[in-house]
Amino acid sequence: MLKKVLIANRGEIAIRVIRACRDLGIATVAVFSEADRKSLHVRYADEAYLIGPAPARDSYLRIDRIINAAKKSGADAVHPGYGFLSERAEFAEACVEAGLVFIGPPAAAIRNMGDKVMAKQLARAAGVPLVPGTDAEAKTAAEAKSISDEIGYPVLIKAAAGGGGKGMRVVRSSDEIESAFGAATREAANSFGYGGVYIEKLLENVKHVEIQIIADSFGNAIHLGERECSMQRRHQKMLEEAPSMALDDDLRRRMGEVAVAAAKKANYVNAGTIEFLVTNDKKFYFMEMNTRLQVEHPVTELITGVDIVTEQLKIASGLPLSYKQEDIVLKGWAIECRITAEDPFNNFLPSIGIIERNVSPNGPGIRLDSAVFDGYEVSLYYDPMISKLITYGNDRLQAIERMQRALREYRLYGIKTTIPFHQQLLASEAFQSGEFYTTSLETNATLKPNQQYRPIEPVLAAIAGALIEETVQNEERQGKGVAHSIVNGNVEKSGWKEVARREVLRRG
Repeated sequence: MLKKVLIANRGEIAIRVIRACRDLGIATVAVFSEADRKSLHVRYADEAYLIGPAPARDSYLRIDRIINAAKKSGADAVHPGYGFLSERAEFAEACVEAGLVFIGPPAAAIRNMGDKVMAKQLARAAGVPLVPGTDAEAKTAAEAKSISDEIGYPVLIKAAAGGGGKGMRVVRSSDEIESAFGAATREAANSFGYGGVYIEKLLENVKHVEIQIIADSFGNAIHLGERECSMQRRHQKMLEEAPSMALDDDLRRRMGEVAVAAAKKANYVNAGTIEFLVTNDKKFYFMEMNTRLQVEHPVTELITGVDIVTEQLKIASGLPLSYKQEDIVLKGWAIECRITAEDPFNNFLPSIGIIERNVSPNGPGIRLDSAVFDGYEVSLYYDPMISKLITYGNDRLQAIERMQRALREYRLYGIKTTIPFHQQLLASEAFQSGEFYTTSLETNATLKPNQQYRPIEPVLAAIAGALIEETVQNEERQGKGVAHSIVNGNVEKSGWKEVARREVLRRG
């Protein structure tokens, strides 16, 4: 078993990995930028090393500094978490060259499956259905037009490298091709250092469903069922759940089998995810593979009972998988909300500042993966996601009800968050019925941020409360009475209750 692991990441995922290491008796090493000097992951780890200034390019993306910290600390392995260097083949190679175990797939597998064109070719060879289009790059706008004319519009121009919607354009007619091709290649080059693109048929009203796979170095590979990830805003997932309402047992089995086949074809080792598009008539198509731990892995852990990070550590230690495929039984339902420091009622603008008070939800079926605390500073340097709120229930309804309760309890004072927007999504007919697709947040008016869910500003509420209290006192002096309630047999006046009552009436 590994003795000491350096976590090349920050925030909640760094803490998640540290906890798994502790469960196995493995010592931990954190790295941090100057902006993260007081962060929770630094305090949680057994040791911590400064790796540079706040910008990620000068700290968390510096392979040399992370390798130096690992060697200085005496770590024997590196866990990359997600984001940052987690899908960089050269980072995996640098770890191995430095005598460190990279807790993830081999560099060759990252390189093959990280290149989306090459990944499509491998998936095709493994017998995985592909979205109509090409599995080779389109070199010119004219070539892109010829391909698009042949497969029919609308089409997607997609970057061969990277993800997150960068270097991607929807084209609905041939006269849009030239400008879209130029924009996609430029954006891909700027974002990923490589401007190659390919063409796919745009499938509409489809679900984004991914299969979690895990494989060891002895040739064993299994899948852990699916995650439903269709609730996306501009290709960024907002909410995930497992299992998916779109799959039945037969479709789940078939998708799982081809996902495992694709992983084996790529000689994949450790945890990874195969992403698919699923149509209403239950056809599915390979989209891409993520060669790392996913943000949304907790929902899979809750319905399978498999600790995925612990399995990653065991596999990296040279142990075989702890499970066979027949051991994996899906039980219950889990939902995850990604809580970000953004203002949903102001076009999701980032909300930076100090978290003055953090009130966490609790109780049966609640899991909160977070790294924030009272006094934590949210900056513009890193991803706006500040926590993941996950609920589990015996069925989907119970998981939804527990999430609604947890969202009501969750308070982060001092910044704006997406909590009210998640409350809106959970209450929507589209989500509750399962009638939503990858584009629903852009096309369904009932899923646009609704001002009814905008929280009352604490300062305004305090001012309003004071004004109400003053009014109460004036009316009492004039022989009138408002906002009275009876507590323990005594009449009690509450300006706060009156504010709340008026707010409810205002929202209709």
